[in-house]
Amino acid sequence: MNLIDIGANLTHKSFEHDFQQVVDDARSAGLKHIILTGTDRETSEAASRFAGETPDFFSSTAGFHPHVARSFNAEQRAAVAALCELERVVAVGETGLDFNRNYSPRQDQLDCFEQHLEIAAAVGKPLFLHQRDAHEDFLAVLKGHRGGVAGGVVHCFTDTLAALRDYLDLDMHIGITGWICDERRGVELQSIVRYIPPDRLMLETDSPYLLPRNLRPKPAGRRNEPKYLTAVLDKVAECTGRERSEIAEQTTENAVRLFGL
Repeated sequence: MNLIDIGANLTHKSFEHDFQQVVDDARSAGLKHIILTGTDRETSEAASRFAGETPDFFSSTAGFHPHVARSFNAEQRAAVAALCELERVVAVGETGLDFNRNYSPRQDQLDCFEQHLEIAAAVGKPLFLHQRDAHEDFLAVLKGHRGGVAGGVVHCFTDTLAALRDYLDLDMHIGITGWICDERRGVELQSIVRYIPPDRLMLETDSPYLLPRNLRPKPAGRRNEPKYLTAVLDKVAECTGRERSEIAEQTTENAVRLFGL
C-alpha cells in the first residue's frame, strides 16, 4: 500500500518525544509520503525544515490558519511568501475561514484568506484550504480568485452535499479525514463521500486531531498519527463500495499530480 497523508501536524508538541517512532510506524503502515501542515509562521518554518531534512518522505505547506488570522501582517505575509517559493513547500495554507469559533475576527479572516490567495497566484502553487461554518463567504472569495490559482484541496471536508458540489464545480480536490470514521458526527459524510469523483479524492489524518473512532483495538490515548490513515481508507472503501487498493492508488496519484510530488 502506497498511501500519502496530505495533512499532518507533526510539528505539534505531542510528537516531540517520539517523532522518529511516529515516522517509522507510518512507513510500516504503508505511507510513502506525508505533507506537513503549516498553520502559522512557527509551524510553517518547522514543517519546511523537516521537509528539507527528509525530502523523500516529507513535503510541507506554509500559511496562517483562520484561527490566527488576526496576527497575519505584512511581516508575516512576507515570511509565508518566502517559504512558498521553496520547492519543498508544495501548497499555500492552511488558509480559509472558520466562523465556528471565530478565534480571529471575521474581517481579519477574510483579509488573511485573500492575501494567501494572492500568494498562491504569485507562486503558482495549489491551496490547502480550511472551511468551517463559513461556506458562502468562503466560496465567494475562492470564486473570485479561482482563475489565478493552480487548484487546491478543501482539507478535512465535513460539510453538505451542496457544498461538496460547489467545490467540485471549482475543480477543487476534497480531503477526507477520520471524521468519516465517527459514527456520531460523520454520518452525513459517510453518505456523500461516494459523490467525490475518484480523481478528486484525497486522504489525510490531520494528526494529532481526529483520531478515527473505528480503530480496533482502540488506542490508549487520543493522539492521532499518520499510521492510522489506513482506518480512513477502510471507511472510505466501505462507504463507496470500492476496493481499498484502488482508492489507495488513485488518491496517491491525485496527491502526486496536485502537489507536484
